[in-house]
Amino acid sequence: MISDYARVEQAIRYLDANARQQPSLADVAGHVGLSEAHLQRLFTRWAGVSPKRFVQWQTVEHAKRLLRDSQASVLDASYEAGLSGGGRLHDLFVTAEALTPGEYKSGGEGVEIAYGVHETPFGDAFIATTARGVCALSFLDVARPREEAAADAAAELRAGWPAATIRADDTATRGVAERVFAPLGDATERPAPLAVLLKGTNFQLMVWRALLRVPTGAVTTYEELAAATGSPTAVRAVASAVARNAISYLIPCHRVIRKSGELGGYRWGPDRKRTMIAWEAVRSEERRAVGL
Repeated sequence: MISDYARVEQAIRYLDANARQQPSLADVAGHVGLSEAHLQRLFTRWAGVSPKRFVQWQTVEHAKRLLRDSQASVLDASYEAGLSGGGRLHDLFVTAEALTPGEYKSGGEGVEIAYGVHETPFGDAFIATTARGVCALSFLDVARPREEAAADAAAELRAGWPAATIRADDTATRGVAERVFAPLGDATERPAPLAVLLKGTNFQLMVWRALLRVPTGAVTTYEELAAATGSPTAVRAVASAVARNAISYLIPCHRVIRKSGELGGYRWGPDRKRTMIAWEAVRSEERRAVGL
């Protein structure tokens, strides 16, 4: 069975690849194997806007405009405020704790990790959590069988935490999935912080903490991120640290793009990255329109 997200991704790819021909709703529906009415309902429920309207948010030109708006309005203030900044900059308030040097060196000895796979707006997500916070969040390849992709994600988790005690437990991770991917609520009331447990070098930790200050609906560049870490010339090292982020979405590496407006790489697929950025931008605009 093809997931809703997989259908949506197919529709977006088709619209993007055939933009010059201005395909009709019937064309897109036929491509993804749905009726026009079903596709329109599915897509609008998922994105909040029609398929054609959504694709307008995915262009390089829109990415450039979003980047200009981000630079001019929220990013500087967000970086200055840090994690103590106003709640309206963030839909999720995330606190970060790093492993101690001893825990890092030992491969997580003494750490207990539960993991599970859950449906999200961006396809199935593999989530792993400890008593101190989320330690992994990745997305499964929509083109592969769910069980096979989940087994590979579990193997990668075990390789990264060789001395930890690891078990499969969807119940233990379901609350995290619901919290992270719940529909946006009233941003005037901030819930309790959601904790993440980071495992990386000191430089990687600095980069990931800087990523936490990029608000939903905004984007930044690798150059700006390097400057935010105090290492403006270390752009390549920053890009490497972004790529090694194991806690996708919560630590929003998808919000980093090239200064040209091109997206650059994304570990869980460029289509998913483009979709995330546009999906968040649409929702941020909706919230601004109603004063949230």
